[in-house]
Amino acid sequence: MLIALTGTPGTGKSSVALRLQARGWNVLEVNDLAKKHGLLRSKDPARDSYDLDLDELQAALGEEGFGEGVLVGHLSHLLDVDMVIVLRCHPDVLAKRLEGRKWARVKVRENALAESLDIILAEAADTGVPVFEIDTTDMLAPDAERAVLDILDGEKEKYAMGNIDWSEEALRWS
Repeated sequence: MLIALTGTPGTGKSSVALRLQARGWNVLEVNDLAKKHGLLRSKDPARDSYDLDLDELQAALGEEGFGEGVLVGHLSHLLDVDMVIVLRCHPDVLAKRLEGRKWARVKVRENALAESLDIILAEAADTGVPVFEIDTTDMLAPDAERAVLDILDGEKEKYAMGNIDWSEEALRWS
């Protein structure tokens, strides 16, 4: 089974992935895959991000032979996976996390707005595979890891898509 661990930057994907990897899970970061295969295209300086062709990324994933494990990154849900787990974080807390990383205010605002509008969750829902979401707002990495493992052990209702709603926050971040 190939699981996408996705979410807005700052929700805890990398921290959870490191913990899963320490448990023996096969983990691959989408950014590492893109870099390794030379898939990062022109850089958008205003957004501090690179253009990336998803078809090329999917082909690179196939070349790696990565068919089982956890695919980590805010684009992982857009690849051919069997399940999506979306890490979520309240937009105010997310903004503080990104500010702590010294992100530009415009990037902080863009990501807090995306989180409040459920952008990644909506994209994941369109894939047609099972989607679950975990609120990491008040969780430490071990707790978020436990939630992921609970999902993989069959706990579906507690983490069902649609249990988290920060849409009322969108006007504050737009």
